[in-house]
Amino acid sequence: MPIFEYQCADCGAIFEELVPNSEAKVTCPKCQSSETKKLFSMFASSSGSSGSAGSFGPGCSTGGCGSGGFS
Repeated sequence: MPIFEYQCADCGAIFEELVPNSEAKVTCPKCQSSETKKLFSMFASSSGSSGSAGSFGPGCSTGGCGSGGFS
């Protein structure tokens, strides 16, 4: 089941909800209103071409892991 981010139209609360499908009716956990709006959520990814060395996970101290040997 995917997780989506919502905002309540009544109280303004922003929350995440695990839903069976993208069309499921979601109620606000704060005020119980069913007037909610699905938000566009950003996600993080790494291309390996820039960023700090610590952001590439264990065993990739140089940030070059998986680069395919390109220079």
